[in-house]
Amino acid sequence: MMKYNWFMANYIKDIRKKVGHMPLIMVGVGAAYVKGGRILLQERADTGGWGLPGGYMEYGESIEQTLKREFKEDAGFEILDCKFLKNFDQEFFKYPNGDQTQVLTPFYLVTKVKEGTPQFDPHETKAVDFFDFDDLPEIYFDSHKRILAYLHNVL
Repeated sequence: MMKYNWFMANYIKDIRKKVGHMPLIMVGVGAAYVKGGRILLQERADTGGWGLPGGYMEYGESIEQTLKREFKEDAGFEILDCKFLKNFDQEFFKYPNGDQTQVLTPFYLVTKVKEGTPQFDPHETKAVDFFDFDDLPEIYFDSHKRILAYLHNVL
């Protein structure tokens, strides 16, 4: 299991102390893993809702490093292979505490993972499960709903 990143959590908290809930522009990464026609989703620890694995880039990371770290933390699987799909740049998030972000999100299709039981970070994720595109749980973020619709059309 990945260790909770104390530095990043405090980095964002320090910025929020200075700017409050003011909208921030951030870089994140997202990924979809589809197996047997079903998509892997995470039940998020921060919002309690379901969504796609992904998260914010840490200072000094590459997009690929962010993708692999976030997917392991959120979904519990190590990525062995993936394919870039699309940049999403009109993604706006409002968290339950009032924080707001606009996120540039390079989005990937995970094509191969290291098999095994998912070992996700409980600070990030409550649960993971595979769902049929036509029978998804309630998705928390509208941007994730748009990305899922895009995926359903291209896969």
